[in-house]
Amino acid sequence: MGAKGSTEEFMRDIDAVVSKILEKLDPSHHQKIRKLRDDLEVLHRENRVKINHSVMELVCAAHLIKTGFEVRLETAVDSVSTDIHAEKGLGSLMVEVETGFVSPENALDPLVYLRARTASKITRYSGYASKFVLATPPYYILQIPPSLTKPPRFRTEEECKSIKALCDLYYHNPPVSVEEIRNARLHAVYVVDVDDTSVREWEVNEYMGKAALWGT
Repeated sequence: MGAKGSTEEFMRDIDAVVSKILEKLDPSHHQKIRKLRDDLEVLHRENRVKINHSVMELVCAAHLIKTGFEVRLETAVDSVSTDIHAEKGLGSLMVEVETGFVSPENALDPLVYLRARTASKITRYSGYASKFVLATPPYYILQIPPSLTKPPRFRTEEECKSIKALCDLYYHNPPVSVEEIRNARLHAVYVVDVDDTSVREWEVNEYMGKAALWGT
């Protein structure tokens, strides 16, 4: 399939989600969603986005817009590129979408790889916004190292070194620093139901407690 056909298929799916979102959203917010829809079309033509991430980003964006945030998708903040960046007043919020995808290169170590990827996202990104959130679909349980569910003041040096060793298995350019790990903070988890275009916010330790039950 050529690039044009690929983008047409992508936009067909995006527009289906947009239609469902607009049915639930106050008309005063419709133009903001349409703007994000157009941004995603441009990004897809540049081969920068894929449908699984993009539909989750749109559902998260609608959730944030309803609560008064101004939202941008796939944007650069200082030296990092993030899935969702939102601002309200003097505060900012950053959301990274994690679907649990594992490449063939990591077929033999998927849990360790996913744990490292999640740890890397929390440590690298959380310093660039007032609040940092991970978003995930209901069918995937985030692999969050327990030490990163704690407030930074309760994280020990031994735990920081353990997280660094984990991240260093896969991420070298640049490596995650102990200082980033020491100060990292995950503020919430969004469970994103694309079918229903809804988001459920979880406090991190509440999510981890439920996840432990889901995994049994």
